[in-house]
Amino acid sequence: MSFNSPNAANKKRQQLLDTENSTAQMPLLIELVDANLKIATKSELNNCIEKIGLKNEIDALADPTNFGERMKTDVWNRKLQSNPMVIVIHETVMSENATVSFFQTPHYNDANQASYHMLITRSGQRLRIVPDENRAYGAGMSAFGDVTQRAKKNSLGSINNISLHISLVSPEDGRDNRSSHSGYTAEQYKMLATQTLLWQAKFGIPLTRVTTHEAVDRSHSRYDPRSFRWEYFDTEYKKIANVCGFERFNNDKASI
Repeated sequence: MSFNSPNAANKKRQQLLDTENSTAQMPLLIELVDANLKIATKSELNNCIEKIGLKNEIDALADPTNFGERMKTDVWNRKLQSNPMVIVIHETVMSENATVSFFQTPHYNDANQASYHMLITRSGQRLRIVPDENRAYGAGMSAFGDVTQRAKKNSLGSINNISLHISLVSPEDGRDNRSSHSGYTAEQYKMLATQTLLWQAKFGIPLTRVTTHEAVDRSHSRYDPRSFRWEYFDTEYKKIANVCGFERFNNDKASI
């Protein structure tokens, strides 16, 4: 004959209560559907790079405190989407040197940690800040539509785990909090369109999942990239997609 002691019974009861409380507080997990886009082969990517004469990116890697691994599960042991599925466009609001310096400075306080995967300089150069395979800290409190992820209990939702972050270096008159500025260079639009297309081809991301920091921000404090002109981006994007034969990644304004 077996029996539970009062202490064992109380412990079991508390475990059940903890489980119930944990389940009750578990946020709904909403995920992006598969875009069903055929990703480009390595040969196709290399051919595209050769056709457009793309120069190599320049390494300017962030300090390890400013980026992390893409998470596979959350605190409730639910599997998380972790492949890049969204591309977020930012601006620096600082000079190129100041931005790189900030990312390369160790930040042990979570509130100060930030990074992008790629930085586009005023002359159109690509600076590599965080490898694509890692999670950059570009949009802390964020959601793409209803999609967001909470890795910890009571944490704020973020899409960093499924995002690629790319930022344009702001002009001199945009390094403050004004609502607009003189805008971005033709070289920046061309390189932004190029890198966006390459990411789409590499990971199978449709154009409708290319967005801005302002659009995904849920803190209501981010408005970048200010003075961004989508028509300039679209013109360059369509040219490059045609040259590379990657028109399939342009679903334009159509829903998936």
